[in-house]
Amino acid sequence: MNQIAAPRNKGIWLSLGLWVGVLVLFAQQGLWRTVLGWLFPSVQTPIFERQTLFNLALEHLGLTFVAGGLVLGVGLPLAVWVSRSQGEAFRPLVENLAAVGQTFPPPAVLALALPLFGFGAQGAVLALFIYGLLPVVRNTLEGLAGLPQDVLESARGMGLSPRERLFRVELPLALPVILSGIRTSFVLILATATLAPLVGGGGLGVPIIAGLAVSNLALVAQGAAAVAILAILLDYTFAQLEAFLAPWR
Repeated sequence: MNQIAAPRNKGIWLSLGLWVGVLVLFAQQGLWRTVLGWLFPSVQTPIFERQTLFNLALEHLGLTFVAGGLVLGVGLPLAVWVSRSQGEAFRPLVENLAAVGQTFPPPAVLALALPLFGFGAQGAVLALFIYGLLPVVRNTLEGLAGLPQDVLESARGMGLSPRERLFRVELPLALPVILSGIRTSFVLILATATLAPLVGGGGLGVPIIAGLAVSNLALVAQGAAAVAILAILLDYTFAQLEAFLAPWR
């Protein structure tokens, strides 16, 4: 048993170590200045100097996890509810609304949030929440709908109540598919959060947009490289969480 759990734990610890290493890398302003100055020798300002890359990364992760937390808090219960008999009539409506959230381009969603919250992080979080809702809702519904009927019948035959069947049978069996949707949603939110500065949300999109405004490719490269590193690391971390929480997948 311990031999089976050891590789799963190793992946989690490796992920934590990589996060620490990446954040330390982002704190090395001098290193980024040197590398980007070498790559873009004609640029006088090779790095964004009004904020450190470390602080911008923390802002970016904050937007990502606040919006992702809202997606989990709303999307998961909503998908479970419409998969039950009492909410089944609302399933098409929920699926369509979640799909519409990704139909609009991210800048349009951000623009729609402005009248409600004005400039700042709140509007950005709302837009990211709407944009990240579909993968969680869709995968939760697919995971619950794809369960073997003989297993569900066995659970009923054992006398389990609907609530017990949900938490002891259905959700554990659907967990790999649900986790895959959560993984997709968080990576999508993190990538889309680069547009948050358009409404004053901050994050790693700040040097990208500032660089585009003054044709400074070094600033664009700094922000884009940092976002790419975080996206790869976040995807890897969720892959390790999937292996840890659902090793039977």
